[in-house]
Amino acid sequence: MIIGRKQVAKLGARWMPFADAASVDLPAGQLWRLALFQVSVGMAQVLLLGTLNRVMIVELSVPAMIVALMISIPVLVAPFRALLGHRSDTYRSALGWKRIPYLWFGSLWQMGGLAVMPFALIVLSGDQFTGPAWAGEVLAALAFLMAGLGMHMVQTAGLALAADRASDQTRPRVVAMLYVLYLVGMGLSAILVGWLLRDYEPILLVQVVQGCGLATLVLNIIAFWKQERVRPMSAAERATPRPAFGNAWNDLMRQDGARRLLVVVFLGTLAFNMQDVLLEPYGGQVLGLSVSATTILTALWSVGALIGFLWATRRLSLGADPYRQASMGLLIGIAAFTAVIFASPMDSPLAFYLGAFAIGLGNGIFGLSTLNAAMAQAQTGTGAGLALGAWGSAQATAAGLAILTGGVLRDLVNHVVDSGILGPLHDISLGYTVVYHVEIALLFLTLAALGPLVRIGKPIPTTSDQGRAHLRLTEFPT
Repeated sequence: MIIGRKQVAKLGARWMPFADAASVDLPAGQLWRLALFQVSVGMAQVLLLGTLNRVMIVELSVPAMIVALMISIPVLVAPFRALLGHRSDTYRSALGWKRIPYLWFGSLWQMGGLAVMPFALIVLSGDQFTGPAWAGEVLAALAFLMAGLGMHMVQTAGLALAADRASDQTRPRVVAMLYVLYLVGMGLSAILVGWLLRDYEPILLVQVVQGCGLATLVLNIIAFWKQERVRPMSAAERATPRPAFGNAWNDLMRQDGARRLLVVVFLGTLAFNMQDVLLEPYGGQVLGLSVSATTILTALWSVGALIGFLWATRRLSLGADPYRQASMGLLIGIAAFTAVIFASPMDSPLAFYLGAFAIGLGNGIFGLSTLNAAMAQAQTGTGAGLALGAWGSAQATAAGLAILTGGVLRDLVNHVVDSGILGPLHDISLGYTVVYHVEIALLFLTLAALGPLVRIGKPIPTTSDQGRAHLRLTEFPT
């Protein structure tokens, strides 16, 4: 029997995913269309932090130190998200548009970076017949910078536009929906890219990456088309000076535990992200997995992060302490890296896949819990945007440094092994496992830094939605 529209309507909003996120000013159709920019950002994230680093290290034989430097460029741009968000908040335009210009130019930067990236990587691998010797490094760095800058511009302005159009009641659920779709977009893109690259060839890499660049532009145009109304501004409004944040920052830093929270976020992110540039090459070089098989790791990480996100959101909505919740994520991370380490001597791809899934699970729980702690800091008088911007800057800076440090450390260990200083020891997995042991040590250090916050932590104020099965956030995890 075919179910009609009336029968579907009788099921109620609780059977529809994020049906309660829609509002009069942001209907469900426009909301789901706007969410497409998250798919393009997730696709770029998979390429920059997943597939391309494996291809550069294994297929193109680019040193991991150079790869880590390239991969870290888009992440190191992320601290400027707060500046980009502030600029779009205070943008002066005769039309009154604030977000659309940043979404448009961000889409162009992201597409342009992906369009030239495969050719830059081929030159970087040494397949060069003319030009200076440093052309590959410079062109690849510019391509990653363009793609990373565009990705962060699109995501920052898109989330701000969604927050502008959502009502006060639906805004938390809108932001939560966009974060879930970001993870789903990463997972689906990882599966699709892995399937397309199952039989790797350089020309196929060019086609896939440039196809993703074209898809980025198409998805983003569909996403922001007619999403922001024209509100003409007067000359006096356009001449109004932008507000400053110095005093608000000082107030935030004077709050009890604010500085330590940023230290915890920095250390925890550093511990979870040193493997970003190494996990797929580890599967390829040590366990002998194919490009398609290692690209699935990103999908497993995304699923783990999504499950951790949902579980942590549910627990926190029932009044769980965010600092204790964050410590649980750190403990899961320790177990995850232990499984990845033992995958090599056990020659077990299953242990490797389980470890990758658990890394995403622990990272999702830790990231969302520290985000809620930052929300609690913001509720004591400092603006939420500033508190969460500081949280995002600490996280993004640590992520970039972690990627660079992981690649450099692996290369240094492998150089020591190849030089014969350690005797007849020649194990290709040693460089990777040293990095994973360092990450475990950093997770224990983060637990130590987190301890005093548990004693001073305050419960997050109860809202009318707590205790319900609603998925809600007040801001988006960077």
